[in-house]
Amino acid sequence: ECFSLLEGSYVCAIVDAGEVILARDPVGARPLFYGSERGFLSFSSEMKGLIDHIRFDINELPPGHIYSTGEGLKPFEPFVPEVPEPGTIKETAMTLRRLLIEAVQKRMPGVQGISLSGGLDSSIVAAIAKEYNPDLHLFSGTIDRAPGPDLENAVLMAEFLGLEHNLHIYRITDSDISNMIPRAVWHLESFDEDCISGIISNYCVARMAKEYTNVILVGEGADELFGGYRMVLKNPAVKDDAHREQLAQKLLDIAYNTALRRLDRAWMANGVVYQTPFLDARVVAFAKKIPMAWKIYGEQQTEKFILREAFRDMLPEKIANREKLRFAMGVGTDDVMDMLVSEVIDPEEIKSRPRSAYGMPFATFKELLYYDEFLKLFPPAYEKQTVRWDPFK
Repeated sequence: ECFSLLEGSYVCAIVDAGEVILARDPVGARPLFYGSERGFLSFSSEMKGLIDHIRFDINELPPGHIYSTGEGLKPFEPFVPEVPEPGTIKETAMTLRRLLIEAVQKRMPGVQGISLSGGLDSSIVAAIAKEYNPDLHLFSGTIDRAPGPDLENAVLMAEFLGLEHNLHIYRITDSDISNMIPRAVWHLESFDEDCISGIISNYCVARMAKEYTNVILVGEGADELFGGYRMVLKNPAVKDDAHREQLAQKLLDIAYNTALRRLDRAWMANGVVYQTPFLDARVVAFAKKIPMAWKIYGEQQTEKFILREAFRDMLPEKIANREKLRFAMGVGTDDVMDMLVSEVIDPEEIKSRPRSAYGMPFATFKELLYYDEFLKLFPPAYEKQTVRWDPFK
């Protein structure tokens, strides 16, 4: 029952009277794997920590669950704080503003930097944090040969905050990407194409950031809570707001194995602790009460409308109105990876090898290369822990 009283991101292991208890927070920002072979229970925050102990029976502890040697796997009731009911659009925006400001404020001790993509979410976090630390460092990344749109917006936001002198830009080269692919698979412990693209960008920025700080704030979580995934929530297959609500919850449910997974592995591999104010328990609880019609709003179906309204006066107009881009697309990683991987593997090879050993279909020819790297590093059974970003499943 104690886990229903805990707030924040955590995994833990408790040994009590000979019983082992493993637990993971309801969002699942931190990973935990376990398994039993030859009569021994083994567990680790990463799969690679189990390679010498578990070859086949590996499991990821789901968010909001406990595993005990006495009772096995079971969920626990998450901590749900009391938050106000939404009022008018204006009142709701002001309540959201207050809750997110409080979430940033309580995470500020020790924070010296922000991962700033130039998108709406990280820009909001940066704008709030600057009020509490006027000398923040801002970290951004772009492809050196052809900078993506994120760079221009990161520079714009830094100038708006008067922090252009503290903006650090990692210019990702072709050799960075090609050299990073095996390392990305190793740290991510997955061969999912979207996650690999995202972790390479995040890893390069994290490697730069560790020279300045070991604690940062990030903007992850806002898309899942406020209707940021346009291609999902505006899909013709989505029937109504009730269906959108279901998909939004699914996006939050699978975030631990997609967006949060690449975030966690990239930053923690470089010894940098990340804080996620959008995933604060009070922000999450209030966001779930906000009508979907205020998240994707009006005839133009403006994504994250209520979030934009809450912080419009703290942002440049261009960023307040900016549409979401995938991190790797905004940075510019995707196109370069297509070119580099096609030099290593024939795109036609996917026709003769369409699936993995355990039957997962490869999304693209790039994923075939990532899978081959995966098998060099992990037992084949570990591929079952690779999860697709697919809220429609």
